[in-house]
Amino acid sequence: MRTAQQILADSAVIAVVGASRDPGKAAHGVPLQMQQYGWRIIPVNPTVDELFGERAYATLADIPHPVDLVDVFRPAADAVQVVRDAAAIGAPAVWLQLGIVSAEARRIAEEAGMDYVEDRCLIVERAAAGLTRLG
Repeated sequence: MRTAQQILADSAVIAVVGASRDPGKAAHGVPLQMQQYGWRIIPVNPTVDELFGERAYATLADIPHPVDLVDVFRPAADAVQVVRDAAAIGAPAVWLQLGIVSAEARRIAEEAGMDYVEDRCLIVERAAAGLTRLG
């Protein structure tokens, strides 16, 4: 299994489940910052048409191209289904944001052969490793 920083280094396209249009929420600020450092962010939110200048999708299954990483901003109880959905689209990795932990989601990811991170923040790990996809 790759480390959190290896996953970020290897990923170019991140689907963000639970991406928010509210600038006061981490589910808005975190993906926006990742986008500013060069990652392509695909918002997954059934209540919006567009976020971060990208088309938003209602579900992971609706995304018409591969994603490298599924980032989850949903409660732990919802993470189990998100991980199942990520496995169904062939995502190589799943990342549960800070404060989100699920033993069942971890088990599903491991059984599907996906890399799995939980209770960690994308922007903290990006900064710690000095990663960027710019230039």
